[in-house]
Amino acid sequence: MSSDFPFWSGGVAASMAACCTHPLDVTKVRMQTLHVEPGSKRPSTASVIRTSVLKSGFRSLYAGLSASLMRQMSYSLVRLGTYEKMKSHLSQSGKSSTSALLLSACLAGGLGGIAGNPADIILVRMTSDLVRPPEKRYHYSNAFSGLVSLIKEEGIRGLSRGLGTNTFRAVLMNASQVGSYDFFKTTLLGNRLPILNFQFRDNLLLHLVSSCMAGMFATTVCSPADVIRSRLMAASSGPGLAHVLTRAFRDEGIRFFFKGWTPSFVRLGPNTVLMFVFYEQLKNFWKSSF
Repeated sequence: MSSDFPFWSGGVAASMAACCTHPLDVTKVRMQTLHVEPGSKRPSTASVIRTSVLKSGFRSLYAGLSASLMRQMSYSLVRLGTYEKMKSHLSQSGKSSTSALLLSACLAGGLGGIAGNPADIILVRMTSDLVRPPEKRYHYSNAFSGLVSLIKEEGIRGLSRGLGTNTFRAVLMNASQVGSYDFFKTTLLGNRLPILNFQFRDNLLLHLVSSCMAGMFATTVCSPADVIRSRLMAASSGPGLAHVLTRAFRDEGIRFFFKGWTPSFVRLGPNTVLMFVFYEQLKNFWKSSF
């Protein structure tokens, strides 16, 4: 794919996808940050959604949408735009091997994670407010007011809370989502399905199938880092990575690494599909129009 299209097109495509899947993202974060006492039954995805709607109405599922859009226009814009630039450069220099593309995806993901960390903090806090005790809620009205409050209360250093875990998660996400999408797309495009005797072409069907497979792969790879990131960012001070891991292992066991996997996949699957479909269409539109 050529990179003769705006650097920001990836952020726009991701923002369009986020508008469609935000309620699922909200549910995922609430499941990950909701503390369950040892021996208690873990709430299901349906019960978390039902409780949210009964407590605060359907609009509560769109809590933090402004932070989600801010995140996509920083994190996704940088990771997708940088990856495409790197891929184009490698292609022109004849060095676009699988390992080189994977390394590019990892580097672009890390840069995106750093760029989007402040918005990620605000997003986690706004979406998890409903399941927090009233005295520990942040009550951010929107992403910008949340950013101002974060700096006032925790200083500039507060913007880097969970940065290490978030960056690591972003590296995993870009490699497993964007990297695998390219891999699945190239593999399907170059091979005929033996059972159905079907040959994929570079069209919407190929984009749908490749992005769905990439979404499932990315969900599994990123789940442990995603859970830890959510718990670190939900806290305003005190517990660090070691404390979070120790408490989680003691109270929940190894399964906590995949807590919220179902809503993560239900959210990331459609989000991945929509993001890449929108992204491919935006690129096609730009190349055909300019």
